[in-house]
Amino acid sequence: MPPAIERSTFVLVSSLVLLLLYWQWRPMPVPIWTVHNPYTAAAFEAVSLFGWALLFASTFMLSHFELFGLSQVFARMFGRDLPAATFHTPLLYRVVRHPIYLSFLLAFWATPSMTAGHLLFAVATTGYILIGIQLEERDLIGMFGDQYRRYRERVSMLIPLPGGGKSDDRPIAESRSAER
Repeated sequence: MPPAIERSTFVLVSSLVLLLLYWQWRPMPVPIWTVHNPYTAAAFEAVSLFGWALLFASTFMLSHFELFGLSQVFARMFGRDLPAATFHTPLLYRVVRHPIYLSFLLAFWATPSMTAGHLLFAVATTGYILIGIQLEERDLIGMFGDQYRRYRERVSMLIPLPGGGKSDDRPIAESRSAER
């Protein structure tokens, strides 16, 4: 597949698979856990909402056209070359390498009422994310080499750690291949 349409094809196929999943989903309402304390339940809901807010903020730190593969398609359609990929770390990308993935994990797992269906969905998407991170980081090392390796040494993958996000005055970030 031509690299210029790889990302947009991935986004399209992933979206179609998700639509099929939503259409064919059957509820599995068996409770796995239920939090009865209203303050604890509210805390779970707050973490989940924080995850969705983090997702929204994280995507705006990247180019939406590039993130969804549209820049690549338009460049190919109009016979233009894409500019060389640059590596920089906007705000949240200095704290964790994959804030979009982190946001999904927070949103999917932080629930005061976990059913068997929700658990199945959370486990499957967590597996998908963990596999995706490995593939994405392989691509980023291929694109940016030692620059990305140094970034990996300084910034944690998903869990913000104290002392992480130290700057060494080198520009860094996920561009062109980030967050599948």
